[in-house]
Amino acid sequence: MNKEKIMLLGFEIVAYAGDARSKLLEALNEAQNGNFNEANRLIEEANKILATAHNRQTEMLAKEASGEDVAYSLIMMHGQDHLMTTVLLKDLMKHLINIYKKN
Repeated sequence: MNKEKIMLLGFEIVAYAGDARSKLLEALNEAQNGNFNEANRLIEEANKILATAHNRQTEMLAKEASGEDVAYSLIMMHGQDHLMTTVLLKDLMKHLINIYKKN
């Protein structure tokens, strides 16, 4: 994959991760307000978006693993960072929402 394709993929992953992050934070606000059904709906939307981002990431990793030369890109690294932190937020979300449910 050339550098231009990697950069575009990096921007794509940033966008997906950003959308998912927004949905997760919106879900947290809904849970804080006691709207747990809406919070769950938003988390499911975020999960679908993250799955798409992960699939795009996996396509690139598979190409490199099969021996294809994959160019280095700071934008891709930035995308990976966004994806990783959003997945961490997703993992913490159920614990945070449980705190609101107990209150």
